[in-house]
Amino acid sequence: MLTLQVLREETNTVLEGLKKRNFKDASDLIQQVLENDKLRRETQNTLDALKARSNADSKKIGELMKAGKAEEATALRTSITQAKDNVKSLEESLSAFEKKQLEILYKLPNVPASIVPAGKSAEDNRTVHEHGEVPTLYSGALPHWELIKKYDIIDFDLGIKIAGAGFPVYKGKGAKLQRALINFFLSEADKAGYTEIQPPIVVNEASGYGTGQLPDKEGQMYFVNEDGLYLIPTAEVPITNLYRDVIVNEEALPIKNAGYTPCFRREAGSWGAHVRGLNRLHQFDKVEIVQICKPEDSYRILDEMSLHVQGLLEKLELPYRKLLLCGGDMGFNSALTYDMEVFSAAQQRWLEVSSVSNFETFQANRLKLRYKNKEGKMELLHTLNGSALALPRIVAAILENNQTEEGIEIPKILVPYTGFEMIS
Repeated sequence: MLTLQVLREETNTVLEGLKKRNFKDASDLIQQVLENDKLRRETQNTLDALKARSNADSKKIGELMKAGKAEEATALRTSITQAKDNVKSLEESLSAFEKKQLEILYKLPNVPASIVPAGKSAEDNRTVHEHGEVPTLYSGALPHWELIKKYDIIDFDLGIKIAGAGFPVYKGKGAKLQRALINFFLSEADKAGYTEIQPPIVVNEASGYGTGQLPDKEGQMYFVNEDGLYLIPTAEVPITNLYRDVIVNEEALPIKNAGYTPCFRREAGSWGAHVRGLNRLHQFDKVEIVQICKPEDSYRILDEMSLHVQGLLEKLELPYRKLLLCGGDMGFNSALTYDMEVFSAAQQRWLEVSSVSNFETFQANRLKLRYKNKEGKMELLHTLNGSALALPRIVAAILENNQTEEGIEIPKILVPYTGFEMIS
């Protein structure tokens, strides 16, 4: 969440930045935050003054008793008792102001970085890089939802039988391709210096608030009501929350973690041809990379993480493009996001396979994730994450782009992981 200091000292900058998101409630919410903060600080000052006076008066009672001024001591004791009631009332008011302050701050999205273009939707995103040539397929080439039936490698009907729509069953070489991609992505992350983490796939409410999934995406997450736990939408949530309420040693920075998990998203309201087959699922596999670093390093690291994802796509021989998302298409938490999209030759469209984002201090402020700088001052860290990579659309693109009349060729980089060169 945004810090109070930024909201107080850079109000106009925040308002201008949130215009890029077309966020209409910014002015009203910021005014509410600042008014509530003013009352909170006034209450805190009154409370501190009352406690200081009560402590001083408590010391005087003994002095008065020693001086034989029992009547004055009794009156002072009565005054202190009344002050205690006032202290309790002020503490309750302070707690209410702090609760209200958080409720308002949770509604404010992150401020886009200066290079983020204004815009309302994906049509306003900017292509900043393209790589590879779109393959020309043979006559009669099929989309992946037909290919998986032809080669019996993924079964959506069985998934519906045991769970529901959006929960596919991977079979035979389809399951082996999944495992191969996961191992390949983790191996590449290991080579890049990421420490592998295997986190829980459920998180508590505090973790959801820590990384900003709550309250923003509450309706998109599966909830286990009896236990108060959420199924994770991405490994970013548990991995980043490893550092909630932590003061990191400067020598340990940057922190680089990677993890494979299944991911769960309700995707409420999604329908149509653009979400057919593997294009959008309720459960899918993903390898996530996460970095935590000093503020001055975060945009260099964002570029480093983007290049890592681009390298994976190039090794898989998939044509892709890199997009700088506009304000209206960015996630709630992000200050800047690059999306990677691969071209699906059979569907004749681009498929998003990765988002790489810099959250600056937005998550760290919620997480109370800090370090002590060289001047000895506590400072919020920056958090970043990226999909490296999400499997479903990668699988869709591999199947569609590599299909031949003899079968589906496996990218050379994956053959040591699959143990086979062709799905036929």
